[in-house]
Amino acid sequence: MMARKIKTTAYRNPYEALVLLLTLFLVAGVIFFTVTATACLSGVFILGFVLFSFYISRSHHQSLVKTARRVTQDNAPGLSKIIQDTGARLQPGELQVFVAPSRALNAYTFGLSSPKIVVLYSGLLGVMDEDELAFIVGHEQGHVALGHTWLNSLVGGMAGIPASWSAGLVMTAAFLWWNRSCEISADRAGLLACGNPEKAVSALVKLGAGPGASTSRDLQEAYREIDAQDDTFMGNLGESLATHPMLIKRIEALRKYVRSAEYSRLQDLVDKNITG
Repeated sequence: MMARKIKTTAYRNPYEALVLLLTLFLVAGVIFFTVTATACLSGVFILGFVLFSFYISRSHHQSLVKTARRVTQDNAPGLSKIIQDTGARLQPGELQVFVAPSRALNAYTFGLSSPKIVVLYSGLLGVMDEDELAFIVGHEQGHVALGHTWLNSLVGGMAGIPASWSAGLVMTAAFLWWNRSCEISADRAGLLACGNPEKAVSALVKLGAGPGASTSRDLQEAYREIDAQDDTFMGNLGESLATHPMLIKRIEALRKYVRSAEYSRLQDLVDKNITG
């Protein structure tokens, strides 16, 4: 009898739920106290934003079909196996993976309905090894499994409600704060997907180094630059306006997570989805 597959989202950054709750509280408070947006108008705006996101998602999917290559067992057996293995571990649900032509080292996911879509830029395939690709793919699958793809549209709609400039600034800052917390959760998913802490870190370093880094010396120099990101006031200020934490903070968060008993427990748990 085939063993029942285990799906867990216990790798979620524990602060993500708190940050989301505080974000929603702040947004709701701003909506309530902002005279420029009534509750009725706010609801209409949110609904309109979500519908707009759904339309954009469908349009982007149709565009991908024309310009990108959907990964299958026939056209990319190695990458397809990585996707199957990481998906077996994380159980993100139905999704499709596309490779889009670009030298940039990037990946993202989107979709309000199933299947969710994961897009990998082709530059990743020439730079990352199998374990590093598993981290990248697992990171995106983590976003899907944790509901970030549809929550992003909902919370983004709330944050974009017409309001005074000061209220809008608070809502945008809260939304970005939540985005950064989600990235920490997705990094944990990527780590569980590849099962190799050193490769998870090296994948992040390569993302920071860019496609031009081809030697170990290049990567060492890139790490020195990454390590200095949080040494300046401007660096920390820039992070507060970004959707992603600094790479050095993501690396430090992964290393801290690796030392936890929770990581060991979850790694054993998700590995059983492969070994049975």
